[in-house]
Amino acid sequence: MFLRTIEPAEAEGEVASIYANEMASMGRVMQATQCWSARPDILAPVEHLLHQIRDGFSLGLVNFRLVTLVVAKHVPSSYCSHVYFKALSGTIGREQALAVHRDFRNAALTDQQVAMLVYAEQIAIDASRISQMDIDNLRAAGFTDLNIADIALAASFRTFLSRYFDAVGAEVEPDFLDGDLNVRTELSVGRG
Repeated sequence: MFLRTIEPAEAEGEVASIYANEMASMGRVMQATQCWSARPDILAPVEHLLHQIRDGFSLGLVNFRLVTLVVAKHVPSSYCSHVYFKALSGTIGREQALAVHRDFRNAALTDQQVAMLVYAEQIAIDASRISQMDIDNLRAAGFTDLNIADIALAASFRTFLSRYFDAVGAEVEPDFLDGDLNVRTELSVGRG
Protein backbone atom coordinates (compact mmCIF):
# COMPACT_ATOMS: atom_id res chain seq x y z
CA MET A 1 0.00 0.00 0.00
CA PHE A 2 1.39 3.37 -0.98
CA LEU A 3 -0.52 5.31 1.69
CA ARG A 4 -0.51 5.07 5.44
CA THR A 5 -3.81 3.57 6.49
CA ILE A 6 -5.42 2.66 9.78
CA GLU A 7 -4.23 -0.76 10.90
CA PRO A 8 -6.83 -3.06 12.49
CA ALA A 9 -5.21 -2.73 15.92
CA GLU A 10 -5.38 1.10 15.67
CA ALA A 11 -8.99 1.31 14.43
CA GLU A 12 -11.61 3.17 16.43
CA GLY A 13 -15.29 3.98 16.07
CA GLU A 14 -16.93 3.28 12.72
CA VAL A 15 -13.66 2.14 11.13
CA ALA A 16 -13.20 -0.42 13.92
CA SER A 17 -16.76 -1.63 13.42
CA ILE A 18 -16.27 -2.07 9.66
CA TYR A 19 -12.98 -3.87 10.25
CA ALA A 20 -14.56 -6.14 12.90
CA ASN A 21 -17.39 -7.09 10.54
CA GLU A 22 -14.89 -7.98 7.83
CA MET A 23 -12.75 -9.97 10.27
CA ALA A 24 -15.84 -11.89 11.35
CA SER A 25 -16.98 -12.67 7.81
CA MET A 26 -13.62 -13.12 6.04
CA GLY A 27 -11.01 -13.68 8.74
CA ARG A 28 -9.09 -10.58 7.62
CA VAL A 29 -9.37 -6.91 6.75
CA MET A 30 -8.83 -6.73 3.01
CA GLN A 31 -6.54 -4.09 1.58
CA ALA A 32 -9.55 -3.08 -0.52
CA THR A 33 -11.23 -2.02 2.70
CA GLN A 34 -8.21 -0.76 4.58
CA CYS A 35 -7.08 1.52 1.75
CA TRP A 36 -10.16 3.72 2.30
CA SER A 37 -9.06 4.43 5.87
CA ALA A 38 -6.62 7.04 4.59
CA ARG A 39 -9.90 9.01 4.38
CA PRO A 40 -11.82 7.45 7.29
CA ASP A 41 -14.84 9.66 6.62
CA ILE A 42 -15.17 8.01 3.18
CA LEU A 43 -14.81 4.37 4.31
CA ALA A 44 -18.36 3.94 5.66
CA PRO A 45 -20.18 5.55 2.71
CA VAL A 46 -18.15 3.53 0.19
CA GLU A 47 -18.71 0.28 2.09
CA HIS A 48 -22.42 1.05 2.43
CA LEU A 49 -22.82 1.80 -1.28
CA LEU A 50 -20.89 -1.33 -2.28
CA HIS A 51 -23.08 -3.52 -0.08
CA GLN A 52 -26.24 -1.77 -1.27
CA ILE A 53 -25.34 -2.32 -4.95
CA ARG A 54 -24.14 -5.92 -4.44
CA ASP A 55 -26.74 -7.14 -1.97
CA GLY A 56 -29.61 -5.46 -3.81
CA PHE A 57 -28.43 -6.47 -7.29
CA SER A 58 -31.65 -7.42 -9.07
CA LEU A 59 -29.94 -10.13 -11.15
CA GLY A 60 -28.37 -12.01 -8.22
CA LEU A 61 -24.90 -12.40 -6.78
CA VAL A 62 -23.49 -14.61 -9.55
CA ASN A 63 -24.36 -12.02 -12.19
CA PHE A 64 -22.93 -9.25 -10.00
CA ARG A 65 -19.66 -11.19 -9.83
CA LEU A 66 -19.71 -11.83 -13.59
CA VAL A 67 -20.06 -8.10 -14.23
CA THR A 68 -17.30 -7.34 -11.76
CA LEU A 69 -14.84 -9.83 -13.26
CA VAL A 70 -15.38 -8.58 -16.81
CA VAL A 71 -15.11 -4.93 -15.78
CA ALA A 72 -11.99 -5.59 -13.70
CA LYS A 73 -10.27 -7.06 -16.75
CA HIS A 74 -10.98 -3.94 -18.78
CA VAL A 75 -10.16 -1.30 -16.15
CA PRO A 76 -7.58 -3.07 -15.91
CA SER A 77 -7.34 -4.18 -12.28
CA SER A 78 -5.30 -7.17 -11.20
CA TYR A 79 -6.58 -6.81 -7.63
CA CYS A 80 -10.26 -7.08 -8.56
CA SER A 81 -9.58 -9.69 -11.26
CA HIS A 82 -7.95 -12.02 -8.73
CA VAL A 83 -10.53 -11.44 -6.00
CA TYR A 84 -13.58 -11.87 -8.23
CA PHE A 85 -12.10 -14.80 -10.15
CA LYS A 86 -11.72 -16.58 -6.81
CA ALA A 87 -15.27 -15.63 -5.72
CA LEU A 88 -16.77 -16.65 -9.07
CA SER A 89 -14.82 -19.92 -9.09
CA GLY A 90 -16.57 -20.82 -5.85
CA THR A 91 -20.00 -20.44 -7.45
CA ILE A 92 -19.71 -21.40 -11.14
CA GLY A 93 -16.51 -23.42 -11.01
CA ARG A 94 -12.92 -22.52 -11.75
CA GLU A 95 -12.91 -23.60 -15.41
CA GLN A 96 -16.01 -21.62 -16.31
CA ALA A 97 -14.73 -18.58 -14.39
CA LEU A 98 -11.52 -18.82 -16.39
CA ALA A 99 -13.52 -19.13 -19.62
CA VAL A 100 -15.46 -15.98 -18.66
CA HIS A 101 -12.24 -14.09 -18.04
CA ARG A 102 -10.78 -15.22 -21.34
CA ASP A 103 -13.85 -14.66 -23.54
CA PHE A 104 -17.26 -14.38 -21.90
CA ARG A 105 -18.94 -14.60 -25.32
CA ASN A 106 -17.78 -18.23 -25.56
CA ALA A 107 -18.00 -19.30 -21.91
CA ALA A 108 -21.25 -21.31 -21.90
CA LEU A 109 -23.24 -18.43 -20.43
CA THR A 110 -26.85 -17.67 -21.31
CA ASP A 111 -27.59 -15.23 -24.12
CA GLN A 112 -28.94 -12.84 -21.51
CA GLN A 113 -25.71 -13.03 -19.47
CA VAL A 114 -23.65 -12.36 -22.59
CA ALA A 115 -25.82 -9.31 -23.39
CA MET A 116 -25.35 -8.10 -19.80
CA LEU A 117 -21.58 -8.50 -20.04
CA VAL A 118 -21.37 -6.78 -23.44
CA TYR A 119 -23.00 -3.76 -21.80
CA ALA A 120 -20.76 -3.94 -18.72
CA GLU A 121 -17.67 -4.29 -20.89
CA GLN A 122 -18.63 -1.19 -22.88
CA ILE A 123 -19.12 0.76 -19.65
CA ALA A 124 -15.58 -0.19 -18.59
CA ILE A 125 -14.04 0.58 -21.97
CA ASP A 126 -15.95 3.74 -22.95
CA ALA A 127 -19.43 4.42 -21.59
CA SER A 128 -19.75 7.51 -23.78
CA ARG A 129 -20.32 5.22 -26.76
CA ILE A 130 -23.44 3.61 -25.29
CA SER A 131 -26.55 4.54 -27.23
CA GLN A 132 -30.31 4.12 -27.01
CA MET A 133 -29.94 1.11 -29.31
CA ASP A 134 -27.74 -0.61 -26.69
CA ILE A 135 -30.46 -0.10 -24.08
CA ASP A 136 -33.15 -1.28 -26.51
CA ASN A 137 -31.10 -4.44 -27.13
CA LEU A 138 -30.93 -5.07 -23.39
CA ARG A 139 -34.70 -4.65 -23.09
CA ALA A 140 -35.16 -7.05 -26.03
CA ALA A 141 -32.99 -9.56 -24.12
CA GLY A 142 -35.46 -9.38 -21.23
CA PHE A 143 -33.86 -6.83 -18.94
CA THR A 144 -36.00 -4.33 -17.07
CA ASP A 145 -34.89 -0.76 -16.49
CA LEU A 146 -34.07 -1.77 -12.90
CA ASN A 147 -31.81 -4.55 -14.20
CA ILE A 148 -30.11 -2.19 -16.65
CA ALA A 149 -29.58 0.41 -13.93
CA ASP A 150 -28.10 -2.29 -11.66
CA ILE A 151 -25.67 -3.45 -14.35
CA ALA A 152 -24.62 0.15 -14.99
CA LEU A 153 -24.19 0.81 -11.27
CA ALA A 154 -22.17 -2.35 -10.66
CA ALA A 155 -19.93 -1.75 -13.68
CA SER A 156 -19.43 1.97 -13.05
CA PHE A 157 -18.82 1.57 -9.33
CA ARG A 158 -16.29 -1.20 -10.00
CA THR A 159 -14.32 1.07 -12.34
CA PHE A 160 -14.18 3.67 -9.57
CA LEU A 161 -13.18 1.17 -6.88
CA SER A 162 -10.59 -0.62 -9.02
CA ARG A 163 -8.91 2.58 -10.09
CA TYR A 164 -8.72 3.81 -6.51
CA PHE A 165 -7.23 0.49 -5.31
CA ASP A 166 -4.49 0.74 -7.92
CA ALA A 167 -3.92 4.45 -7.30
CA VAL A 168 -3.16 3.86 -3.61
CA GLY A 169 -1.27 0.59 -4.05
CA ALA A 170 -3.64 -2.05 -2.67
CA GLU A 171 -2.12 -5.48 -3.20
CA VAL A 172 -4.08 -8.67 -3.62
CA GLU A 173 -4.00 -10.94 -0.57
CA PRO A 174 -2.11 -14.20 -1.25
CA ASP A 175 -5.10 -16.47 -0.60
CA PHE A 176 -6.96 -14.85 -3.52
CA LEU A 177 -4.19 -15.88 -5.91
CA ASP A 178 -4.83 -18.99 -7.99
CA GLY A 179 -2.56 -21.98 -7.38
CA ASP A 180 -1.59 -22.15 -11.05
CA LEU A 181 1.12 -19.60 -11.87
CA ASN A 182 -0.07 -19.36 -15.51
CA VAL A 183 -3.59 -18.45 -14.36
CA ARG A 184 -2.16 -15.92 -11.90
CA THR A 185 -0.23 -14.31 -14.72
CA GLU A 186 -3.31 -14.27 -16.95
CA LEU A 187 -5.38 -12.57 -14.22
CA SER A 188 -2.67 -9.96 -13.64
CA VAL A 189 -4.18 -7.57 -16.14
CA GLY A 190 -2.86 -4.39 -14.55
CA ARG A 191 -0.17 -3.75 -11.97
CA GLY A 192 0.53 -7.19 -10.55
